Amino acid sequence: MPNTDTNPELNPEHRLAPFETSPLPLGPWLVFAPHADDETYGMGGSLLKARDEGVDTHIVVLTDGALGGESEDLVDVRRKEIQQAAAMLGTRSLQLWEEPDRGLSLHRELVSRITKTIEDIAPASVFLPGPLELHPDHRMAAQLVWSALQSVEQAICPATYSYEIGVQNPINLLIDISKQQQNKKALMAIYGSQNSENNYEDLVVSLDKGRTFTLGPEVSHAEGFYHFSNQQLQRSLKDVTHEIVDLYF
Repeated sequence: MPNTDTNPELNPEHRLAPFETSPLPLGPWLVFAPHADDETYGMGGSLLKARDEGVDTHIVVLTDGALGGESEDLVDVRRKEIQQAAAMLGTRSLQLWEEPDRGLSLHRELVSRITKTIEDIAPASVFLPGPLELHPDHRMAAQLVWSALQSVEQAICPATYSYEIGVQNPINLLIDISKQQQNKKALMAIYGSQNSENNYEDLVVSLDKGRTFTLGPEVSHAEGFYHFSNQQLQRSLKDVTHEIVDLYF
């Protein structure tokens, strides 16, 4: 027999996704990308908007991307692609750490390096991949940055946001990128080594279009983010993610 003692009322839609867009998070920004291209596919429109609004941005690419294509000189190709993309974005700094592709793990040395980078750059906002991404490097990058943020002194800890790369993740913030969409397409086109592997450009445009479901018709495309609270950051990313998913029930 089903349990009829529980409250049958479910959370309304606005508890699960925003019904309006938000201004850009405070800068400077520090974006951690698992691979060269994730920063663009995931939040390229917002990065372009940040450039246009004078927000300083910094990008750290964690892996060498050696397994993401067929070219014999793939690492060098992807390095040149991200450098070109960063120049188009007006990025203040770009770091390429070249950890092994599909080899990210939660080890102390890498967490410490991320922590030191956050402390050295002193961003107002840090961005990490959403916890429900499919690629293991994406999910591990989220855990690495989360762990590093927990080591940063609370008084100087930046605001923390997750961003979507390939699939929808929990969100509580939407950025209108309607005016940036064409330039985001040009930015994505830089990544020829990846776009030849799949129709990533079309898939990303579809994701950005799908994120307007709760918005008015004046917004043609949007990028979704989750802004974590300081209280959430004191707990494990796994527990926080489960808590967010529980809102659907």
